[in-house]
Amino acid sequence: MGPTRERKTSAWWLQNRTGCRMSGATSAQARYSATTFASTFGYFVGVLDKETMQMKVQRAQLFNLQPIIPGETTANAEENESKTYREKLDSLIEAFGTTKQKRALSSRRLNEVGSDTLQKAVAHAASNIIDQKGLEVLQQEVADSQALTESSLFLPPCNKNADKREDVYPFDDLLSPAEFNSLKELGEKMAGLTSEDQLTKDGFFPETAKEILKCLHQEGEDRDRQARCAWYLCFLIRLAQMKKLDRKLGENECPQVLFRKVQKTFTVESFDKGRLKNIVTTSSVIKIASHCLALLLHIGDLKVDLTLLHRDLSITETKMLEVAKAMGLTLSRQSFHSLEEAGLQDDHKMASLVLPLVRYERRMESRKRKKMK
Repeated sequence: MGPTRERKTSAWWLQNRTGCRMSGATSAQARYSATTFASTFGYFVGVLDKETMQMKVQRAQLFNLQPIIPGETTANAEENESKTYREKLDSLIEAFGTTKQKRALSSRRLNEVGSDTLQKAVAHAASNIIDQKGLEVLQQEVADSQALTESSLFLPPCNKNADKREDVYPFDDLLSPAEFNSLKELGEKMAGLTSEDQLTKDGFFPETAKEILKCLHQEGEDRDRQARCAWYLCFLIRLAQMKKLDRKLGENECPQVLFRKVQKTFTVESFDKGRLKNIVTTSSVIKIASHCLALLLHIGDLKVDLTLLHRDLSITETKMLEVAKAMGLTLSRQSFHSLEEAGLQDDHKMASLVLPLVRYERRMESRKRKKMK
């Protein structure tokens, strides 16, 4: 072997109060410092005595030497240990990253600052609102806003600030002038129907429409308006029962302008057996019920028989009452005596529009089931 190259080095060690040994070494190139791995480990080193040429085993300790960076202190090392992986990675990018990485880091930090500022501003504003209005009032406003959002999905357009009752649910929002004019011929046919003509081939004719025809005005615009609305009402009720959109009602065909409106408002598209169909969902039936109810308010002097309507639509009375409550209508009960069977009495739920609209409280708790005896 060739001659070894000697290096000028010096070493030192210091034991602190905790028993951990701090070791240091110095060479011509750099300075190093280290600590012991663990106090329970034992290490030995063999030393060759050149005079006796014998190897002596001496106790030793193993150190992991790391270069000392000028300006780095123990406090900085402890601070680095407390940093997260993301913070350490950001520090490396800031020191050694490419221009693209540094630009992305700067953009992300600006977004974090903006997000923190926004969160603090929102929290401060929310705190001020709670202090001014109170928590209960704020919760009530949130509940009202949520109820308004939910009801707007299936209720007709409503003007709660209207001065007249007939303007609360505007007629033009239910039937536009163009749609109303398209029902002229169909309204004339509807007004001329006899009790025998009301029985169609499939036996379908709503009881609600029969009551409208019984109370038709003798002549004038009111009679024509009631007849047109009665035909449109029959078309909507048939749509709710059949759960699919059919352009014909009996032998009569729905006008194109009205058919498109019904297709867009009350049906959803569904792909079935390779064909695109327009079907009526459960929520669509509730929407049809609310529009029929608003239409009947204009026909029947702002009073509607809910019992007949929910039977025609094939929905439960509970759902019909929920729709009426959501529309802010006043509920009542009226008894009808049957002429066919003596002594038979039928109680019908009635709904009327009274200003101001009734505001019903929403029941959030679920109903308890009765125990079976």
